[in-house]
Amino acid sequence: MNDCDYTGLKADIRKRLGSMQIELRRLLDGLDSENHCLLTDFESFGSRFSEIEALASSFYLRCYLASFTNRYHELALAVRHLSARRHGALAVIQRGDPVDEWITPGIPIEAELTHSLLESIFFPGSPLHDGAAVIRGDRISSASSVLPLSSHGSGTGKEGTRHRAARGLSEKCDALVIVVSEESGKSSFAMGGKLYPFNSPV
Repeated sequence: MNDCDYTGLKADIRKRLGSMQIELRRLLDGLDSENHCLLTDFESFGSRFSEIEALASSFYLRCYLASFTNRYHELALAVRHLSARRHGALAVIQRGDPVDEWITPGIPIEAELTHSLLESIFFPGSPLHDGAAVIRGDRISSASSVLPLSSHGSGTGKEGTRHRAARGLSEKCDALVIVVSEESGKSSFAMGGKLYPFNSPV
């Protein structure tokens, strides 16, 4: 599947949903059995729907960034490593709209985007790990930038500062903001004021 092959994505999702449909029929057939606990089935279905959502989000993330950076592989690898280590991170990828008017300038970096450099910025205890790294094209422009916080609630009541900042900037412009949760290690991206979970296969 190439970066924006919608046909391949739809085929994969159709296959996964078809498998779930078969299991759902089996579940319905055994619904009258008093010896079967439905809670495990519900948990399994919820987990698999989440996997499908992450699959679709990962696909769209590649598409959204394809015209704005050639370093997606490096970015995805950094996110994967940061997630595995539960190192919190916040990275802004500038797209069509300038972001300077919405952020507090950070420390200039002006270096080629590599996974090792991005990971080092968010290493716990690093002087640059608080705030956001700003990526323009194939370069890390700055680090430790401060983003505007969203004034709208997430609806979950459990959203941290990084996630509010990601949504906040994405409400102001078309930038795409990637977040890695320090608590769970899960990664997500913000666009248009909404957060989408994703996996970062490389």
